[in-house]
Amino acid sequence: MKKHNFSAGPCILPQEVLLKASEAVQDFNGCGLSLIEMSHRSKEFVDIMENARALALEILNLEGKGYKALFLTGGASMEFVRVAYNLLETKAGYLNTGTWSNNAIKEAKLFGEVVEVASSKNEGFNHIPKMFGVANDLDYLHITSNNTIHGTQMKSFPKVNIPLVCDMSSDIFSKQLDFSQFDLIYAGAQKNMGPSGTQLVIVKEDILGKVTRKIPSILDYQVQIAKDSMFNTPAVFPVYTTMLNLEWLKDLGGIPVIEELNNKKAQLLYSEIDLNPLFKGYAKEEDRSTMNATFTLTDEKLKDTFDAMWKEAGISGINGHRSIGGYRASMYNAMPLESVGVLVDVMSELERKA
Repeated sequence: MKKHNFSAGPCILPQEVLLKASEAVQDFNGCGLSLIEMSHRSKEFVDIMENARALALEILNLEGKGYKALFLTGGASMEFVRVAYNLLETKAGYLNTGTWSNNAIKEAKLFGEVVEVASSKNEGFNHIPKMFGVANDLDYLHITSNNTIHGTQMKSFPKVNIPLVCDMSSDIFSKQLDFSQFDLIYAGAQKNMGPSGTQLVIVKEDILGKVTRKIPSILDYQVQIAKDSMFNTPAVFPVYTTMLNLEWLKDLGGIPVIEELNNKKAQLLYSEIDLNPLFKGYAKEEDRSTMNATFTLTDEKLKDTFDAMWKEAGISGINGHRSIGGYRASMYNAMPLESVGVLVDVMSELERKA
């Protein structure tokens, strides 16, 4: 039986994408070679890379606006380092809204002074700070748009006069935004884009080349741009599968269509969380994530019963992160509305039984 996959990552992918990717592993487009044994310098893979990069810019409406798209390796955790290496000359600002922004701060401190412009740590990262100042003498401001562990999401973004850097690992391509307000966006593929093993970086070229330190070639965005994301051997299969996923999204109607579906899924689940007395949401209502809904039982004595019920229903991956416990239902782009309905039915059934 196919599971209802609510895993926070690696993420659920559309069935047609999985089918095409699996066929390419056997024989890519009838060429007699598997995708994963072809040269990354072959015309076939160069076309894949170019298409994937072009699709990312097209879907985000950033074509012709001075941005370059890169597919690199090392995940978002590598970008914690690479961002600071390329942009932090003296002092940078970070908005601390959860585990991943906290990790980014830790890495940036190796390169210069870090100012936490605001933090929700003292409240268990259950909300997004709203009021904070950003000094114009900072090299950049770093924010995290969606926090998978705590289930919070930024609904608006600060207007600043310095480069704005955003970790969008878990909600990129999920909702309409003016993406040109960001100077650098990065996102690990495995949350809402493709399989683990690559990350997308979208960077405005004119913010680069301004630090005085020497940057190792593999960590230098300008080198990666010059080499078309292939300074070293790229993650062939993850890039290809991400390209397929972007094609799927484009054919679906792009971000406006998927945003409408994502809002329906979130509304369905959060309505049950709010109306069912056996459950309580973790994040403050105004900052709830459409991608990752976090919640707990109001009576822990029901845990064994609830766990047995959702497993019996074919649901997978809703255990909360070990740092906060409870439950987490990740509803990425490829999650069908029907799967959310199955989870809601189980939650309603628990109330009837209790």
